[in-house]
Amino acid sequence: MDFPIARQLFYREINQPDGSIDLAKAALYMALEEYPNLEPEEYLNALDTIADEVRDRLPAQNYPLRIIQTINAYLYGELQFAGNDADYYDPRNSFLNEVIDRRTGIPISLSLVYLEVAKRIDFPMVGIGMPGHFLIRPDFEDAGIFVDAFNGGEILFPEDCQARLSQIYGQPMELQPAFLAPIGRRHFLGRMLGNLKAIYLQQRDAVRVLLALERILLLFPDAAGERRDRGILYYQVGRLAEARHDLQLYLRNAPNAEDAARIRQLLDRLDRDMLT
Repeated sequence: MDFPIARQLFYREINQPDGSIDLAKAALYMALEEYPNLEPEEYLNALDTIADEVRDRLPAQNYPLRIIQTINAYLYGELQFAGNDADYYDPRNSFLNEVIDRRTGIPISLSLVYLEVAKRIDFPMVGIGMPGHFLIRPDFEDAGIFVDAFNGGEILFPEDCQARLSQIYGQPMELQPAFLAPIGRRHFLGRMLGNLKAIYLQQRDAVRVLLALERILLLFPDAAGERRDRGILYYQVGRLAEARHDLQLYLRNAPNAEDAARIRQLLDRLDRDMLT
């Protein structure tokens, strides 16, 4: 594929069964487009080292709560990882290399560090894509406990998740079972890229919004809304042929979408622009 090396590495990593995707590698290949001098192996080694230090501190009786407490003590106590409340929307919070270097991030990126450390000590955990927040939990049935990597590894029970959800939205919210269901690795990466897309949209950084959209569409080629967004952005930056392709494909796949009439008008305008 005619991609830069970082994009090729990312595509190769995600182009396999979901359970085989290495989240840390994929996240570092995402970061490599922003940080071309980044050495992924350096950060994979850093995760290995953190895991080795945690393993050395594990008590003889490795019950799940004790393992979590040991990870917490090292990550948040000794290394002083912390959620970035002061500058939550700094894009650096979404790049794994920056999170490891600066020891701060947002819920999903700190969860990624936690997941990777847990994996390396043979304590597999999974991501929980709760609306408005991100949690993790041990990967066994009826675990009953959740970990908030953004808040110092706080251990939560379902009723705590209910309270956290209501707090986030500022009103009572019903905790639906789907909110606490594990998410796959593609969706994990898609959520990270979605965060970057939203941040760069807010910053009006069209180039980086496109970078995020392109990778989201590698993960989810049938994501109609993302294809529409990319088509509109292509039009805005003057990449008319690519815009036409994306918008036509969007209408073909979603002919009755609420915005279909507006997209058809945009296509008519685009066709006129291409003739001038």
